[in-house]
Amino acid sequence: MRLSWRCAIAGLALLTVGAGSAPAPVPAPAPAPVPAPGTASMSLTALGQIETGLWQLDVYGKPPRQVCITDPVALVQVEHDQPGCSRFVIANEAKSSTVHYSCQRAGWGRTTVRVETPRAATIETQGIARNAPFDYSVQARRIGTCAAQTASKQR
Repeated sequence: MRLSWRCAIAGLALLTVGAGSAPAPVPAPAPAPVPAPGTASMSLTALGQIETGLWQLDVYGKPPRQVCITDPVALVQVEHDQPGCSRFVIANEAKSSTVHYSCQRAGWGRTTVRVETPRAATIETQGIARNAPFDYSVQARRIGTCAAQTASKQR
């Protein structure tokens, strides 16, 4: 008889706990899909002011380089000029954007682009490329429209 009495008490305790417990949690809504790294253009406030076209990139001690900029976000990767890098926005302000990026087997960088005018910017970049550190400043300025000869250098 004792055994059945204990079973009855245990059953009553389970019913009481079950009745007083909180309702089952409602599942959280699924997060919005995130595009694969490097597949979609980023929305950076400062870079949205930059005019597309032919830009000259001046680095102290190196010959000037001309590139056709079709997407100003390309300016955050002046050292790693390649697709497929993942990017993380560190700062997104009206006149300045800072981005950390990582390129598989090619290195990584951290770049700050300060927009002076829609046709001029200063780029500070540092990181690792070709297994060596880099750290330099670029004076970038728009010098015209992209011509057929520079179309192959579009970024």
